[in-house]
Amino acid sequence: MLNFIPSIDRYIFRLVIVPMMGVFALAASLLLLDKMLRLFDFVAVEGGPIGVVFKMLGALIPEYASLAIPLGLLLGILLAFRKLATSSELDTMRAVGQSYWRLLRVPYAITLVLMAVNVALVFYIQPVSRYYYEQMEYDLRTGALGASIKVGEFNTLADRMALRVERSEDNGERLVGIFARVANSRGQVLSISAREGAFMATTDDPDTIILRLTEGTIVQDTGSETPRVLSFSRHDLPIDLPAIEAFRARGDATREYILPELLRLGWSQSADAEQRDAVQATFNYRMVEVVMMLLMPLLAVALAIPPKRSTSALGVFVAIILVVSYHKINQYGEDIAALGRIDPVIALWGPFVLFAALILWMYYRTAHVPGGQALGALETVFGKISKRIGKLFKRRQPASLVAGDDPDMAPAE
Repeated sequence: MLNFIPSIDRYIFRLVIVPMMGVFALAASLLLLDKMLRLFDFVAVEGGPIGVVFKMLGALIPEYASLAIPLGLLLGILLAFRKLATSSELDTMRAVGQSYWRLLRVPYAITLVLMAVNVALVFYIQPVSRYYYEQMEYDLRTGALGASIKVGEFNTLADRMALRVERSEDNGERLVGIFARVANSRGQVLSISAREGAFMATTDDPDTIILRLTEGTIVQDTGSETPRVLSFSRHDLPIDLPAIEAFRARGDATREYILPELLRLGWSQSADAEQRDAVQATFNYRMVEVVMMLLMPLLAVALAIPPKRSTSALGVFVAIILVVSYHKINQYGEDIAALGRIDPVIALWGPFVLFAALILWMYYRTAHVPGGQALGALETVFGKISKRIGKLFKRRQPASLVAGDDPDMAPAE
C-alpha cells in the first residue's frame, strides 16, 4: 500500500514518529500530574466526589496539548536527525545528493497535520473545554456536583439546620455520630442525635433529600421547663437543598471565545476599547503559537547535528529552553497587550520575527555553511566546563584510588 512512498521517507517517518509520541505522552503526563495534586487538594477541601478530578483534568488536556504538540514535534524531529548524524547516516545521505530540504519533506508533512490539530485546539476545543472546567469548579464550590457534608465540622443547611457528622465510612454512604439542630416551621428547636445515618434521594421533590437516621434521640424544646424527649430506631429527616444559581454564560474571559467570536468582537466598532485590546491580544497570541510550528523542523535540524566526533546532547537541552521561553514570552506579551500598554501586533509578532530570524540563521549555518555548527561556540564552552568539573572530582579522590592501587592488597613477595 505504501510502495509509492520512497523508502527514505518511510525511514525518516519511523525515526520521527516514535520519539514524538513519547514526548507527547511525557509532557502531557507531567503537566497533568502537577495539576492533579492541586485538584485533589481542592476537591478534598470542598468535599466533592473524587471522580470530578478526572473530569476536570480531561477538560484541561486541550490547554496542555497546545504546548505539548510543538514541543513533541520539535524533539521528535531533533532526536531523529541526531540519530542520523551520530550514526553517520546523515553524511551518507548528503553524499548521495540528499539535501536537508529533501530530508525535511516528511517532517513538514507531519508539521502541517499537527498545525491543523493545533488550530482546532486553540480556536475551538480549548475555549469550550476551559469554560467546561470553570463550570465544574463553580458547581463544586456550590455543591451542585453532589458535594458531601464536611466531616467533623458544623454545616449550615438552608439557614435552618446545623448538622455535624463525626466520621464517614463506605465512601460517604454511611455516616456515624450525627448531631443536628433544626428549627421547624412553628419556631420550635429540635436537637437530634443518632448513632448513624445515610442520605437518600427523593423522587417527589428533587430539591429535597432525606437523611435517614438510625437509633437516636430527639429533644424538642416546647418552651416549658421540661423538654420533650423521644427515642427512635429509625427517623427520616427531610433536608431542603440550597438554591444554586445558574452558571454564567460562556465568554466572561477572552480565552473562552472561539475563532468567529474573536474575529467579530476584536474588530467591532460597537465594542469598547478595553475589550477590543483583550480580544485582539488573544487572537494574535493563538495565531503566533500556531504559525511558529512552521519553524520547528528548521530549529530541530539546526540543534540536532553535533560537531564532528561529538555525541553531546546539548541541542536537546537548548531546544526545550527555547520553546518554553518563547511560550512564556508570548504569554507575557498577551498580558501587556490586553491591558492596552502596547499594540498586540508588536507585543506578539515582534518576538516572533526575532525568534524566526534566529532559527533561520541557525539553519542556514547548519545546511549551507561547510563545517558550520549553530551550537559550535556553546559546545566548546560546555566541553570546557565538563572537563573542569571532571578534573575537580578527580582531585578529590584518594591518590591510591586515582593510581589504580588497592590499599587493602598486600605487596607481592
